[in-house]
Amino acid sequence: MRKLIAGNWKMNGSLAANEALLDALAAGMGQPACDVVVCVPAPYFSQISAVRRANTAYAAIHLGAQDVSEHEQGAFTGEVSAAMLREFGVRYCLVGHSERRQYHAESDEAVARKAQRALAAGITPIVCVGESLAEREAGHTNEVVRRQLAAVIHTNGHCISEIVVAYEPVWAIGTGKTASPEQAQAVHAVLRAQLQAASAQANRVPIVYGGSMNAGNAAALLGQADIDGGLVGGASLKAADFLSIIANSRTECA
Repeated sequence: MRKLIAGNWKMNGSLAANEALLDALAAGMGQPACDVVVCVPAPYFSQISAVRRANTAYAAIHLGAQDVSEHEQGAFTGEVSAAMLREFGVRYCLVGHSERRQYHAESDEAVARKAQRALAAGITPIVCVGESLAEREAGHTNEVVRRQLAAVIHTNGHCISEIVVAYEPVWAIGTGKTASPEQAQAVHAVLRAQLQAASAQANRVPIVYGGSMNAGNAAALLGQADIDGGLVGGASLKAADFLSIIANSRTECA
């Protein structure tokens, strides 16, 4: 399976900084062995789309969104629909990121509906699942991630082979802590088995790791049998680090 490396810029960026970062990425990646995505704040969709149209050197960098509305249209102030994302050439969209679940009280069912809207618009949802530190310490990791993914499978059963799943242990996001390659692989294997039980085409679904992946640990994580890429936070804002992770996507399974 071709690996996927997605950068999540979160609420960072400026017109000048974005241009410099994209220039460095385009100059340094050549023909990547993986699919490369940058999930950017919504105000920058126009800039990224224009840059990609103007120069084929940026063609290998796909545009991603950080969220999408669970509604098609209407009186939902501040929301952005999947159809709007599509008009800007958005190919991927994060749904259910732990920060959205935590700070905006997004339920498993709301995440499932967001994935449904993205799929209907021809956008690949990157469905984020993961446990808190308390849930891990209580031995509930597998239960939590299965529950979160089950909601998406229930709502999008016949299309489930068209999603990407991102395992992001909440305790490792933005903390500098990282699940060990063995810990991450164990959860990825659980998610793989759940997908296989739901769809005969489950092996098409990339399962990527998100949780402080960086240039130093990417090779070990990407070398695991069921880790098909990375959802990268802070390191995606540093061209050298992100390029190193992209280069490590060639790593063979251990």
